[in-house]
Amino acid sequence: MNSLFAALGLESWKPVLTALLLPPVPFLLLILVGARLLRPRRGWGWTLIVLSVAGLWLSTCTGTGRALEQFVLRLPPALKAERIAQIKAQARGSVSMAIVVLGGGSEPFAPEYGMSNLGFYSIQRLRFGLWLGRETGVPVAFSGGLGWATAQGTTEAEVASRIAAREFNQPLRWTEDQSRDTRQNASHSVALLKQSGIRHILLVTHGWHMPRARRAFEEAAAPHGITVEAAPMGLAQRTESPALDWLPSGTGMLRVRNALRESLGRLLGA
Repeated sequence: MNSLFAALGLESWKPVLTALLLPPVPFLLLILVGARLLRPRRGWGWTLIVLSVAGLWLSTCTGTGRALEQFVLRLPPALKAERIAQIKAQARGSVSMAIVVLGGGSEPFAPEYGMSNLGFYSIQRLRFGLWLGRETGVPVAFSGGLGWATAQGTTEAEVASRIAAREFNQPLRWTEDQSRDTRQNASHSVALLKQSGIRHILLVTHGWHMPRARRAFEEAAAPHGITVEAAPMGLAQRTESPALDWLPSGTGMLRVRNALRESLGRLLGA
């Protein structure tokens, strides 16, 4: 499906189509259908309305998002301290390993800074990637251009490079600023790192994004003999009351949408 979008030149429509397929749009449409059926098919109409309202409720619950992550996405575990120590030992005197941080959105202009800035997901990933680089001695790359929903501006990789050097005092070794989605992250990053003799990639992104991202990187890296290892982040579980997991919240809606978007992307080969 991803190749079909590319062949038809419809890549820029991917964000719009994704938004239409994810909650709350399908449930809102079903409510309208149910309302239309109330007069000719009262029973069916009320059934659709009740099911749609229930779907809207569940699509904003943290518990639903956690269930989707566990049983549908099957998130990989975080790197253990023992594995980080092994990577550090392997990296000594070797330049064949690289940490690749995937962009997750940017702010074209942040008025508080007077310049462009990384979005919430991107800055979290960058921070963890740089921390992992300090802990292991493995050089860090950042991959991210302009998303399909962004027409122009400073690329994510450029912003990340500035923040890494100025705010973390840890310059990036490589920046890949041409990619517009996860598959392009993979193809462009692998091509860039292959030139430096990289044979092993530590892939950094959020846990909910990792299954699809790792698949894309493994497909791009396999022909070149490069191995890909997941280094997911953002896996911490909140410790609020269990009852709150099943009450609507902005966090719950975001978590469900992320899980459903990743599932849809994997299904369509994105």
